[in-house]
Amino acid sequence: MSELREILGKTVTRLFADLCTKDLLEKADAGEWPEELWTTVVENGLVQPLLPEEKGGVGAGWEAAYVILHAAGRYAAPIPLAETVLAGWLLDQAGMDVPGGILSVVPDVDGISVSASGEVVGGALNVPWAARADYLVGLARHDGGLAVYLAPKEAFTVIADQNIARDPRDAVEFAGMAQLATAPASFNAKTLRLYGAMVRSAQMAGALERILEDTLEYTGDRTQFGKPIGKFQVIQQNLAMTAAEIAAAVMAAQNAFRAAEQGTPDFEAACAKVLAGDAAGVATDICHETHGAIGFTYEHHLHFFTRRLWSWRGEFGAEAEWAERLGRRVAARGPDALWSDITARQSANA
Repeated sequence: MSELREILGKTVTRLFADLCTKDLLEKADAGEWPEELWTTVVENGLVQPLLPEEKGGVGAGWEAAYVILHAAGRYAAPIPLAETVLAGWLLDQAGMDVPGGILSVVPDVDGISVSASGEVVGGALNVPWAARADYLVGLARHDGGLAVYLAPKEAFTVIADQNIARDPRDAVEFAGMAQLATAPASFNAKTLRLYGAMVRSAQMAGALERILEDTLEYTGDRTQFGKPIGKFQVIQQNLAMTAAEIAAAVMAAQNAFRAAEQGTPDFEAACAKVLAGDAAGVATDICHETHGAIGFTYEHHLHFFTRRLWSWRGEFGAEAEWAERLGRRVAARGPDALWSDITARQSANA
């Protein structure tokens, strides 16, 4: 599997590096759909890495999905790749067929239910790429439990909106028939939110590594008082602190995807989203500050990554939400169980 991930990593890095140009990102900012990028991603089999081959996927698992999503974040790919991957996984978990086309997910259950006639009803805000999606996938309350739904675009209306990165985050109102299946017994109202947080942590890990590398390069090129600014101690200290935050976030994200191979990564995904959010706060501040005035202009490419980091930081729950959930879990278990709980999970994920 490590050889597969290495090959996959080289493939997706080359693909995104070639296609996610500054010109493409600027056009996406202006509302233009990157058709060539999406088509190439689909043709290379990157949209369903978690599905078995007999269902049209790659059957590569969560660790391979991390490689793909990390690369997408590293190049700020303005497409609903993460959402399509997550939606396909959710449908497969419910035993449903995964259609072709663009999929997206509705992050929350609250406000969405299945009526007596079998229609999905209710609404949601901040749904990623809803106006572009051929289908929306999510969890809805049904008969005292949860159902997984696959809603075609005829079953919902959209009010277009954007996040700070200018990626679509739309308001949706459901009123139509959808395919339904009973959610797996292990699912609860926060399951999709948990996996969404994990997916965002991978994208954030890629973007964080990118802005650090670009900032390090800039500090070697930019001179002041006759030497590169990277030679100044205060710059070195700030970048060292940034690198430490990012390293922790990357390791936590990798660990969460590794844990997902074994079962529900409730602890690991929460940790990953907390550390990714913390790192995003530190890294975006320092990287913009280090670039100086040029780093605050639209002409420089830094903002394509930092705006997405600011957006992803809050999506599927910000670090405060996940830190509280971790704290409540630890408190409920008691202080004597903390170390054994952590080491037991590390052994299981090794």
